[in-house]
Amino acid sequence: MTTSRRGGARPQPRRGSTRGPSFSLSAGGVSIAALVSVIGLMVVAVTTLGLSNGNLPFVPGGDGGGAPGSTDNPNVQKTPTPSNVVIVATPEPGIELPGTLVYAKDGNIWTQDAGGATQLTTGGNDSMPAFAPDGKSVYFVRTRRVDGKWRIGGLIKNYRLDVPTLMQVPTGGGSPTKVLDGLVNPPGSFKWNGFIREPAISPDGRYVAIATDLPDPTTSDVVIKLYDLKTGKIKDLGLSQVPPLGHQDPAWKPDGSRLLYVRNDRDGAKGASVLYAYNPANGKTKAVTKPGYLYPSWSPDGRYIAATRTSAFGTDVVILDASNGAEVMRLTDDGNSWAPAWSPKGDQIVYLHVVGQVIDLRLIQLEGSGPSWTAKDPIDLTTNAGLDGVSRPGWYIPPDQLPTPAPTEMPSASPAGS
Repeated sequence: MTTSRRGGARPQPRRGSTRGPSFSLSAGGVSIAALVSVIGLMVVAVTTLGLSNGNLPFVPGGDGGGAPGSTDNPNVQKTPTPSNVVIVATPEPGIELPGTLVYAKDGNIWTQDAGGATQLTTGGNDSMPAFAPDGKSVYFVRTRRVDGKWRIGGLIKNYRLDVPTLMQVPTGGGSPTKVLDGLVNPPGSFKWNGFIREPAISPDGRYVAIATDLPDPTTSDVVIKLYDLKTGKIKDLGLSQVPPLGHQDPAWKPDGSRLLYVRNDRDGAKGASVLYAYNPANGKTKAVTKPGYLYPSWSPDGRYIAATRTSAFGTDVVILDASNGAEVMRLTDDGNSWAPAWSPKGDQIVYLHVVGQVIDLRLIQLEGSGPSWTAKDPIDLTTNAGLDGVSRPGWYIPPDQLPTPAPTEMPSASPAGS
């Protein structure tokens, strides 16, 4: 009998823990402490979102929803556009879309600008894209099927592994290249895989923050670590966690001085996700919010954070004060919106939104200055697209299109002790 062990970017959704079994090495090999029966149902970020609000139907067509429910008739389901098509909505008069957006649809990576949408990858196994700081390439996670073998409770079993790989592809088109492989292949016949999720590249281009249990899944839960693109080494930051819930949603401050992430926790049967900030200069961490926030995105000036607020009514996009986590503005109140990305210009925010069973990209225009912005009504950037609900959108704008004076050079985000 062969069991599926999904450790890549597209795990089967399951409520409960964001990790499967805990592993430990012993003199007799690998012993599995608990939860053996659910080893084929590994879940990371997508489950946490359901855990946080306690009522999350997973939306077909994108590895899971990310937003609960819908205000539309549940018996009415739209048919998403084909996998090789993204319908770009016509912008409203006076609304411009500078730079380039990136998102995932049906396992492929797409970019979108004022001229339309462009498919960067094919094959249907890609997700979680993120721009390089210079905008010349996109990092993403690709999965591949590998036959694996591992010792479980003293028994050797065969597994179908979905092995994740961190990839990089030029935004102008071309062949993707491998950056970090998730296959665990020790000497002998055993093969296993770790998680690689939600890459976020530091502003100096040196590090990729990822949610991972590599290099040794037998000794680590899925937590935020740094992959050094220069040395090819993974650095465990030693961030505190509630085992086995781990972390998710890394996001670098534009000047590289902080790394936001979600520290997953529980409050009884409900999730209690909290935004934490890691300081690379001294290795210290600090809770930024109370429980109930996911998917952080910094404002260009670093003073505010766009985030997903979870509640019993669903998920909505809000703006927080970065200094104290106070909620200064709620941008949506439909319970079906999540994963915001702040424009590098600072005057727009895009986010994922579900209607019926279909996920699209929306934009909100901000007027004035924070925290007293005026938010215009949301507008659609895609129509009936069926985007991937666990892949955050990203946004890049060239420096010559940013407000003057242009931002100063970003300092290095070297982690403490390196």
